[in-house]
Amino acid sequence: MPSPDGFPARLAALSMLDAVLRRAQTLDSASQGHKLPPADLGLAIAIAGETLRRLPDLDYLIDSATRQRLPDDSKARAVLRLALAQKIGLDTPDHAVVATALPLVDGGPRRLVHGVLGTLLRRGLPKNDEASLPGDVEERWARAWGEDVVHAARRAILQRAPLDLSFANEGVSHDFPDGISLAPLHRRIASADVSALPGYGDGGWWVQDLASSLPARLIPSSATRVLDLCAAPGGKTMQLAAAGHEVTALDRAKSRLARLKENLSRTKLTAAIVQADALEWQPDDLFDAVLVDAPCSSTGTFRRHPEILYRARPTIIAEGAAVQTALVDQAAKFVRPGGSLVFATCSLEPAEGEEQVTSFLTRHPGYRIEPTDPGVAGLAPTREGWLRIVPGMLEESGGLDGFFTAHLVRGAE
Repeated sequence: MPSPDGFPARLAALSMLDAVLRRAQTLDSASQGHKLPPADLGLAIAIAGETLRRLPDLDYLIDSATRQRLPDDSKARAVLRLALAQKIGLDTPDHAVVATALPLVDGGPRRLVHGVLGTLLRRGLPKNDEASLPGDVEERWARAWGEDVVHAARRAILQRAPLDLSFANEGVSHDFPDGISLAPLHRRIASADVSALPGYGDGGWWVQDLASSLPARLIPSSATRVLDLCAAPGGKTMQLAAAGHEVTALDRAKSRLARLKENLSRTKLTAAIVQADALEWQPDDLFDAVLVDAPCSSTGTFRRHPEILYRARPTIIAEGAAVQTALVDQAAKFVRPGGSLVFATCSLEPAEGEEQVTSFLTRHPGYRIEPTDPGVAGLAPTREGWLRIVPGMLEESGGLDGFFTAHLVRGAE
């Protein structure tokens, strides 16, 4: 149980929110360094997460109850956001909402915070099925995908994402009879403590959003030697190794490769691991297939990481797109004639998906798109030949992270 007065968790949540919104940290990194008991830390992360999921709507409520608009970076607004998020998202009782909010503004505008909370709690707070996204995100996604997708994203951000498991073989998946299978070697279950699930120590499965498993599903089974570029933390490397490919896993980050090694050890799968910068590394021989799951804005993961929507500004998207262009151009050199290049990003931004592939084909006329069925019911290549996952797809089964994947084939020479 959290501390009886709840103050340490709320104070930590306030610090996390400040780190995310003012210093552009991820919620995960912002939660590091808080020396709290696990229950308090878990509550703090839950409060900060609920606040980020509902931020525009929380601000609308606050502004409706003040004569003058509070500055965006004021402590009063931050405390009110946290308090209202607890009531709306976590069903915290009114008395606890007020009692835990006021100590956060000791020496500050306690009367203001108390008055605003009292006004809003007396009115009654709405329990909506949708939450507004940041205005610039809604405008950008509406232009790219349409209003229906924006509304689907508004619904998705309020839903706790299910847990997707990938399996080394179908036999292990029988340990999860209550899950649903949406693809070969896949089970979807309710969110849970991963380490407590059946067979965790045996290593027959790993956590991987179904959308994230699509790129490796597009690698032809006939490909013997496969390069997984930007491989850590290793979900796709494990998929490829389990499918029988000879995998080379490359990443430049030593710490991330350490995690990949741990994952391979737990799952008893093998791959040749290379620590190097993909833009400088040169292989001894060409590969039958290369998978490039490129670094990106990660806006497709907003269900699990709502802070992404406040970090992924246009400059970040543009910088990511430039890195992706360099990586996919380099990867194209590593593919043998007749081989495959699979490009992917966990992004909902066309600049990091559709525009990347269109531009790549202009620069590399020796490549063509190969429309490939990923083997997931309800998903199919677009008329252009790539896979585009947007909010609303498979919503009745728990939805998917936003993703873009394209299978490119190098012409025979």
